[in-house]
Amino acid sequence: MTFLALDVGNTRLKWALYEAPTPGSELIAQGAVFLDNIEKLADEEWQGLPSPSRILGCVVAGDPVKWRVRDQLELWDAQPTWVVASAAEAGLSNGYDHPSRLGADRWVAMIGAHHRLLSRGERRPIVLAMVGTAVTVEALDADGRFLGGLILPGHGIMLRALESGTAGLHVPTGEVTNFPSNTSDALTTGGTFAIAGAIERMVENVVQHCGQMPACMMTGGAGWKMAPSMQRPFELVDNLIFDGLLEIASRRSTAI
Repeated sequence: MTFLALDVGNTRLKWALYEAPTPGSELIAQGAVFLDNIEKLADEEWQGLPSPSRILGCVVAGDPVKWRVRDQLELWDAQPTWVVASAAEAGLSNGYDHPSRLGADRWVAMIGAHHRLLSRGERRPIVLAMVGTAVTVEALDADGRFLGGLILPGHGIMLRALESGTAGLHVPTGEVTNFPSNTSDALTTGGTFAIAGAIERMVENVVQHCGQMPACMMTGGAGWKMAPSMQRPFELVDNLIFDGLLEIASRRSTAI
């Protein structure tokens, strides 16, 4: 029973085909395309792959993108199911004021992070940072309750905002340095430190609230850029959303 996991973000669609909808299942194939290239999936990346028995995904890019993905999935007979955040699923409880309004990618990644920790025999709070087009910073207590999270702009959005609001500010990307001495480095370092500061503040909040140092995880396409600038170690995890989708799919199969 092959299983296709889909992560449709604001910039790219990432996919992974597994042998079965269970955690730890063997990966058959995976890939990623920019949203502009979705229409090529059926004829290129997905051509020749085994037909998935089940398809589960999360999408934050909006319904028009979802419809374009669905058109490509007509290559196979299976119909996709899309995760929507709920009050509770896969051992997590959702502390959002309106649970269904929580971004599906945030919810699925938290499920992946929680079960990643449990698989190692650890039960402790978690701070999860997803660094992509936007940055989210989530807080979970040791019992798997989502306490709340932050949303802030990613590097690219920060730079575009500064360029559009500041006359003559059009400079190449610089380096992160403790004491920037040119505009490019100042912009890159400023954005990086702003994101790092928000993450560090959430860690402090969790320590104060839970009385315990959280496990710190980081994921997302730009996570590798942020990790060296953090004051404390963060575990970089590439596929937390896929891990979460596998966990959800496995539990929904059991419930059927």
